[in-house]
Amino acid sequence: RLVEALTEVFAAGEQALLFLNRRGYAPLTLCRACGYRLQCPNCTAWLVEHRARRHLQCHHCGHTLPTVPLCPACGAAHSLAAVGPGVERITEEAALLFPEARHLVMASDTLPGPHAAAAAARAITEREVDLVIGTQIVAKGWHFPHLTLVGVVDADLGLAGGDLRAAERTVQLLHQVGGRAGRAETPGTVLLQTFSPEHPVMEALIAGDIAAFMAREAAERRPGYWPPYGRLAALIISADSGGAADAIAGALGRAAPSGEGVWVLGPAPAPLAILRGRHRRRLLLKTRRDVAVQPILRDWLARVDVPRGTRVDVDVDPVSFL
Repeated sequence: RLVEALTEVFAAGEQALLFLNRRGYAPLTLCRACGYRLQCPNCTAWLVEHRARRHLQCHHCGHTLPTVPLCPACGAAHSLAAVGPGVERITEEAALLFPEARHLVMASDTLPGPHAAAAAARAITEREVDLVIGTQIVAKGWHFPHLTLVGVVDADLGLAGGDLRAAERTVQLLHQVGGRAGRAETPGTVLLQTFSPEHPVMEALIAGDIAAFMAREAAERRPGYWPPYGRLAALIISADSGGAADAIAGALGRAAPSGEGVWVLGPAPAPLAILRGRHRRRLLLKTRRDVAVQPILRDWLARVDVPRGTRVDVDVDPVSFL
């Protein structure tokens, strides 16, 4: 369906946007002979292939590795497979399907600054581009009057993980992306590729009723005092070894505050359990909205002696849950 829609748009002399919020060529490189996955040596994260630059990169710590011809584990040749799509792969496939279409990639690593972004926007507005392929950098702030089709690849991407606000952020992002289509006289069309069409986020986007989705989210969060009806503070413990991180995380867990309208979750491994070689554990403090968080945190941290080499970082009202 998306290929047909793109064909129609290009035939009409209009523009299209393919959106995928993932930089690089593929998020995972897998050996088909032994199953080995190329992972960052410093983080619990896969190395992302950037084929245009001929290297693999960790998007968390920046570690890079030249593209390897042999599997590092078993030595097999021609066995490494790029698994999953990134914007580079979408660009490659679009060029094969539509060789005459002029395309432009809008991602943070292809538009290194405001001048490059402005030049790209000018090229699109002046119809020097037929197909825009982009990440979240294209989501808002742009007005492309001749762009009438948005195709969202892997729309479920933002729903993975343990982020409380994942659904809220995904619906807002995809709603903004969809808003790039049909901003002038010609109506726009948005196509979503999803494995979960019954998910509330997808249903809200299809129905065009974001307000109803937000009302449902609010109703689900209110009884449990989840934001915005409560406060959150994350304590991230990091150390050179898992044992050292566990020791302080356990001590903080035993010293955890309690009381009316106060809850502590954890300790548990942080979603990104190793970052830049540091082992990470997390505790979450949740309170009612009327409870003062800072005095609780000060008293809690004062109860535990943190040795040199171990850090406790506090993030009140965290934006990221990694």
